[in-house]
Amino acid sequence: MVHSDQGSQYSSSDWRSFSEVTNLVTSMSRRGNCHDNAVVESFFQLLKRERIKRKIYISRQDARSVVFDYIEMFYNAKRRNGFNSQLSPVEFEKRYVMSLLGV
Repeated sequence: MVHSDQGSQYSSSDWRSFSEVTNLVTSMSRRGNCHDNAVVESFFQLLKRERIKRKIYISRQDARSVVFDYIEMFYNAKRRNGFNSQLSPVEFEKRYVMSLLGV
């Protein structure tokens, strides 16, 4: 799935053709909804800044491994998030579940 804003590059016939040929499911935010992509854009900005930039990957598998390691071993497990009371996503979710259980 590819989610985008309503920019001309994503509403062009070339993009629609490419999406159909490559079996991509497309989704667009409604007009004027600038916050729709904010969370994912913030994440990708961090990923690029903290792991991707200024690194040359030997293979596609090497790049995949680095991205997987960043998401699963660092971002979700350890990286503190300002919107989650300075807790990692895993810790925030764990505390949320505990609050639901009344523990």
